Amino acid sequence: MKTDDLISLLATGAAPVPTNAVGRRFAVALSCGFLVAVLLMAVTFGVRADLAQAMSEWILWLKLTFAGSLALAGFISTERLARPGVHLGGVAAALAVPVLLLWLIAATVLIVAAPAQRADLILGNTWKTCAFNIALISLPLFAASLWAMKGLAPTRLALAGASAGLLAGALGTLVYALHCPESGAPFVAVWYVLGITIPTLTGALLGPRVLRW
Repeated sequence: MKTDDLISLLATGAAPVPTNAVGRRFAVALSCGFLVAVLLMAVTFGVRADLAQAMSEWILWLKLTFAGSLALAGFISTERLARPGVHLGGVAAALAVPVLLLWLIAATVLIVAAPAQRADLILGNTWKTCAFNIALISLPLFAASLWAMKGLAPTRLALAGASAGLLAGALGTLVYALHCPESGAPFVAVWYVLGITIPTLTGALLGPRVLRW
């Protein structure tokens, strides 16, 4: 069989890929994963009883803004890494900015705080469990992200897996913030970032195995 004949045979019945097919695939997967994550948080930890009052406090909005900004950048990164040959562009900077701004705010809070208060501002009351709780809440989102990416064509598998884990961790943090009673920016800067790092590193390890095609 000639090459031209083979190409014609393979192309028989082929149809154009629907517009925004990648974005829609991720939207469906993440919507399902987000719903499961919310239910998991509500059943396992519960929504904080004073959430209405907390909505008037800047620290809750800091948590939500940090997690939401990181999730948006993580989505862009993951969506691009799901396709071969697509450059990340300025996504790396977009991922770094929320973390650096959070650390800057946390450092400012620590500087102006009395020395005796600094340890409490960093450790809070839930430092032993916070990062692991975020990782737990992120699991359904992590599975959804990997599923969405598995059906596409990632080529940089470790990086793609890490990006999927970061996206899941950021969205999981967004959900967990509705439970977390901690009110210190230094606490958020340490333990929330660590909680997102756990699925990110896990994704980097699993990516070459799970996303292979």
